[in-house]
Amino acid sequence: MRRVVSLLTLTAALAASAPAAASTIAPGFDNQDSLPACDDCFSAAVMPGFALNFFGTTYSDIYASNNGYVTFSGGQGVYTPVGLGAGYVGLPIIAPFFADVDTRSGLGSTTWGTGSFAGRPAWGTNWLDTGYFSVEGDKRNSFQLILTDRSDVGAGDFDIYFNYGQIQWETGGASGGIGGLGGSSASVGFNAAQGGAAGTFYELPGSLVPGSFIDSGTAPLVRTTNIGVPGRLLFQVRNGSIIVPPPGGVVPEPATWAMLITGFGLVGHALRRRRLQAA
Repeated sequence: MRRVVSLLTLTAALAASAPAAASTIAPGFDNQDSLPACDDCFSAAVMPGFALNFFGTTYSDIYASNNGYVTFSGGQGVYTPVGLGAGYVGLPIIAPFFADVDTRSGLGSTTWGTGSFAGRPAWGTNWLDTGYFSVEGDKRNSFQLILTDRSDVGAGDFDIYFNYGQIQWETGGASGGIGGLGGSSASVGFNAAQGGAAGTFYELPGSLVPGSFIDSGTAPLVRTTNIGVPGRLLFQVRNGSIIVPPPGGVVPEPATWAMLITGFGLVGHALRRRRLQAA
């Protein structure tokens, strides 16, 4: 049985909505490897090709999870998103769409690789055309995480891009969802796993709220942006801290900026156990 984790939610003012546009998912980022068709699996250590200073710890490798996120220091298969706020229990995490992805029976793929993006060397992970637990494919999601090397600014600096092409489901069947909707729905953001220290975590408003992030929802990710490109979010990591832009604004470059996270709100949720399922 999977363990039960109790987490808290952070909310902060961020994204602006804009008219829908063509998919922002960049081609490529599939030249290193992929996960087999699986449920709750994760990769071995992967080398992005540049250093990543994430809240004071510099990493040279990263782990891709089937469940819509990457972690540092090891792999993680937690499947129900119960929050990326102060109460988060787990490894350091960056999550473009933390939810119960299920790619068995050929329902989509999780791939990763190197390339270039925004004129910079980059490493990315694709979650394309993915279904949800348990082996459901009536609704599909496509989203992407890209990390770009910004060592031109400072050692270990990098940018985080969340790109969204299609979000039709928000919840797996073991997370209280019915037909991919409702229950403990998806979470978007990051957490340094430093015991909830102030300024080390962020969760996009709409996380854990059913009906928010899907294409027909109240805050669809395919139309959400903080840099003027619908379906794209940017977070700049400078000197180990992440700069969160104001609503609808573009992140300024000066390294003297501190991490801009406001509007703390905590909501408790608990994971439901899932009975063992045969693959």
